[in-house]
Amino acid sequence: MNYGTGQLPPNRVDPEQPSSCFLQKFKLYETRSNFYLIGRDKCRTFWRVLKIDRLDPSELNILEDPATYSDNECYDLLKRIDEGNKSMGGLKLITICYGIVGFVKFLGPYYMIIITKRRKIGTICGHTIYAISKSEMIPVPNPTVRSKLANSKNDENRYKKLLCTVDLTKDFFFSYSYNIMSSLQKNICDRKTGSSLYETMFVWNEYLTHGIRYCLKNTLWTVALVYGFFKQVNLSVSGRDFKLTLIARRSRHFAGTRYLKRGVNEKGKVANDVETEQLVIEGAPEGHPVRISSVVQHRGSIPLFWSQETSRLNIKPDIILSRKDHNYEATRLHFENLVQRYGDPIIILNLIKTNEKKPRETILHAEFSHAIRFINRSLPKESRLRFLHWDLHKHARSKATNVLAHLGKVATYALGLTGIFYCQVNPNLRPEGLPGFEKNDDANDCLSHSCSSKDEDADSRETEISNGSDADDASMNCNITTRMFQKGVLRTNCIDCLDRTNVAQYSYGLVGLGHQLHALRFIESPDIDLDNPLAEDLMRVYESMGDILALQYGGSPAHNKIFSETRGQWKAATQSQEFFRTIQRFYSNAYVDGVKQDAINVFLGYFQPQPGKPQLWELNSDQQYNVGRSFIKRSLSEGHILGESDSPMASTDVGYNQPLSEIAQGSNRAISESAPTISTCESEISYCRFTPSMPCKQLFGGLQEDECLQSDHIIYDEHDDDCNLSNFLDVDWLSTSGNSCEEECGRSMTSLSSENLVNGPKIETSTSASESGSTRKGKEQYESEVSRDNVTPTYSESFMDWVANGELLFL
Repeated sequence: MNYGTGQLPPNRVDPEQPSSCFLQKFKLYETRSNFYLIGRDKCRTFWRVLKIDRLDPSELNILEDPATYSDNECYDLLKRIDEGNKSMGGLKLITICYGIVGFVKFLGPYYMIIITKRRKIGTICGHTIYAISKSEMIPVPNPTVRSKLANSKNDENRYKKLLCTVDLTKDFFFSYSYNIMSSLQKNICDRKTGSSLYETMFVWNEYLTHGIRYCLKNTLWTVALVYGFFKQVNLSVSGRDFKLTLIARRSRHFAGTRYLKRGVNEKGKVANDVETEQLVIEGAPEGHPVRISSVVQHRGSIPLFWSQETSRLNIKPDIILSRKDHNYEATRLHFENLVQRYGDPIIILNLIKTNEKKPRETILHAEFSHAIRFINRSLPKESRLRFLHWDLHKHARSKATNVLAHLGKVATYALGLTGIFYCQVNPNLRPEGLPGFEKNDDANDCLSHSCSSKDEDADSRETEISNGSDADDASMNCNITTRMFQKGVLRTNCIDCLDRTNVAQYSYGLVGLGHQLHALRFIESPDIDLDNPLAEDLMRVYESMGDILALQYGGSPAHNKIFSETRGQWKAATQSQEFFRTIQRFYSNAYVDGVKQDAINVFLGYFQPQPGKPQLWELNSDQQYNVGRSFIKRSLSEGHILGESDSPMASTDVGYNQPLSEIAQGSNRAISESAPTISTCESEISYCRFTPSMPCKQLFGGLQEDECLQSDHIIYDEHDDDCNLSNFLDVDWLSTSGNSCEEECGRSMTSLSSENLVNGPKIETSTSASESGSTRKGKEQYESEVSRDNVTPTYSESFMDWVANGELLFL
């Protein structure tokens, strides 16, 4: 690499650095012709150099020096670069930064997005998890080169402003040494490293980092951003401390906002797809083995082709269901992907309504039930989807039903089918391919077998992998003692997969927490009472997660009526809170989501601007355009602009089971994270219909809109004010959210008539034994909580049959 002096610098440090070393702190320098990014590891043991060309107006040219340097050698190198460029202004320090988010190009030059401030938000087995406090977007070419570009400055500035609405300081997180985009079990079972991890579904800057990763063939200089929720709290039980960590990972596939992304696309990707992982880590002394457990659950939109039109006048627009997919291929692909990610069984908890005066949710309920029946016909009994429906809204209005207790029963059986993950690890061990965990090949083979075995029961999960060394010896050869694996997943949905879904996920998390603490030997029984202080602590964490995920997808915090009532909150205060959240969500959906969706599409690379082509805001739903690598078209049945890409994605997630279609000896059309047919640039662009373009709030603190557009360096800052939603809407227009747990009192409920269905089953009106017991025979049974005295409660035959054999169940 030429540094301006005509000579290569000496390499006095062993270039074979250990794979456990990660660049964590950087200094960005500039000359007229190049940027120089100097990176070092946390312990200041080695330095690396990256050179970025500033003379090419439209291409990204990056060179990495293969040498490693000491502190003094790096100083000497910078000094020589400065001397070699004195005639052109020398070498100047631009900023200190903590990693590259990526590079983006609109109509003119490339921009480099870097993290300039970070904050620690947690640790997992000694590995620090960070959030972004501040970032900058810096144009790569120098000012002279940029002045010669012939692109439209107005359009360029508009794209810059649009990208500014993706606030990197909110809900994005990353780690240098821990694969935060994957669950703990996947990290232990897989040896995925480097670029392949960026191509998984939960890395949101995959597109932005594609260029530099392709050029350098490594990920030393970039960070993988996960979008969703991360919170870690310190708790204790029986005088013993542990860390509870809740992680929500939002998929970048088919990503967007509430009314602009609904249902499923042709590739089986659903809207609002979120993986939730609950980690429990014991508070062991430093240097001692740590016992850790995780349980994973999933939420996602109902995997059918359906949509809703944004409306200023109708707070609950009609649901439009398309029946173009008569064989439910997209639905099948979605569940095949879940099987490959999590294994069997797939348990579906459907919380939408079964009875309405005007059919809305009931339309989807009937079609979803029919889809599951249709798919299960072609599957062997042991591989069938386990479908459970429970009308949470109806039961939440009934004083005879304790919602959380009832959901706890469902969670207990679901967790009995899937199990949890548990292992013991030694901290701060970072072998190649698995930072923080070390294992020998025999252990890895056993882990892989455990993850993929279809007929494994709870007893066979409890196999211990050991090398005969003392468990307290941090230097033992085999440093993972594996006891349990999770196999299968609970998938929960309502209409938006926000409010009702979050209540159900909390119930599952509470049951999971009991089993996790029991596995860690913190408690004697895996049951945790609803009035246990741990239940309240966990509720607050799940409530926070629900609010964040609802803001991301729906535009307001979640409706938490059930949580508020459980805590005994004043009813008037709860109603007021629900009312204002309904206003906020309606405002966001009607006026803000169009711009937000456009920003997401640009950030994820689903729309790539090109000179001479129609710009994003010029697209017409009745036209078709070739944009970048993608062909964009309007799908009238889905209400989205969908795109097909010819750019294949590298394999990513490890599959645990065969696709459903292969199990059924049917068509081999499975699409998963590991399938090469998934594109790295899925142009799943949503077009905001009937939604006016409104000025979007500038999300970068300290910069007004004009300053943002006139400055070369665009700053992302975390200090922003919330939107002011007052004086917005006539209160006579309002009713509670269609996804809230409460609606208008006194509404008569009728069954969905058969004329609303196409090839779909009628809604079952007969009540199960458990439901009739709650309404006539035994109200007291459902007013009390789940029995916690280690005595298995009695369930109806239909419930037990569902647990054992799958199929459909209506409670």
